[in-house]
Amino acid sequence: MILIFSGTPRFAVPTLDALFAAGHSVPLVVTQPDRPRGRGMELAASPIKEAALRLQIPVVQPASIKNNAEFHSQLAALHPDAIIVVGYGRIIPQWMIDLPRFGNLNLHASLLPKYRGAAPIQWAIASGESITGVTTMRIDAGLDTGDILLQRELPILHEDTAESLAPRLASLGADLMLQTLRQLETGQLDPVPQDHSKATLAPILKKEDGRMDFARPATELFNRMRGFRPWPGAFTTFKGKALQVHRAEPAPSHAALAPAALAVDGPRLQVGCGQNTALNLFELQLDGKRRMTAQEFINGYHPKPGDHLGE
Repeated sequence: MILIFSGTPRFAVPTLDALFAAGHSVPLVVTQPDRPRGRGMELAASPIKEAALRLQIPVVQPASIKNNAEFHSQLAALHPDAIIVVGYGRIIPQWMIDLPRFGNLNLHASLLPKYRGAAPIQWAIASGESITGVTTMRIDAGLDTGDILLQRELPILHEDTAESLAPRLASLGADLMLQTLRQLETGQLDPVPQDHSKATLAPILKKEDGRMDFARPATELFNRMRGFRPWPGAFTTFKGKALQVHRAEPAPSHAALAPAALAVDGPRLQVGCGQNTALNLFELQLDGKRRMTAQEFINGYHPKPGDHLGE
């Protein structure tokens, strides 16, 4: 097939690589404009732009696409069979939806209609799911509301974070997109409308999502820590200073602790959570300091009974 590829993040790279390796013609890659990044805030290419340059595929980076006549003409001149969209980060306008014969095919990192939105991997983990997956769908005018083409499930492991789960989903999704194209071409695929009554949302993450609310049960806080790694992470305060919690787990047994109250038992540091639960804190970092173990934190900052996090 002749395919235009639209994508931006690292998650999209395996799909582009797979399409290229399978022999599809990819005459153009569309990605977001270069963005400032790092301490020097120098302009940096997206992972998809870097992949396209490696594969020697022409790249365009329009600042806007809805009313971009030049971009419209550029795509129409290629007569694509489909436009593949993986994490592009822009709403696809109707003219672009209508352009190819097979439409715009999206790879989404959830089992739609669950977790529609910008951060499906993070919210699936944060919500305590044990299974997630990938979906190929035909894009329509809504937000992840188009007809489902194919789906595959993937277990979420106890130790998974958004960082560890995303590459596995990306690899699974690349294979699923190839299968989707094969079955579309041979007429073996019957799109299935989504059940909108079962939809859940996975909105773009905000810094505040990482703030630890110790009224939540320990398992819920643990899941949010895993889902929101590396950003926004899990953070609170200790004696007025910002405190990052890098590693923690629900405590299997603990003294009765009020939410946010600290308890020290030898090298063990616990914090009370909602519903009479607690977290064992293993690795922490005060603002401006290095990461430290619970034992180092206890030795250096001497938390006492009655001390609370979040103050």
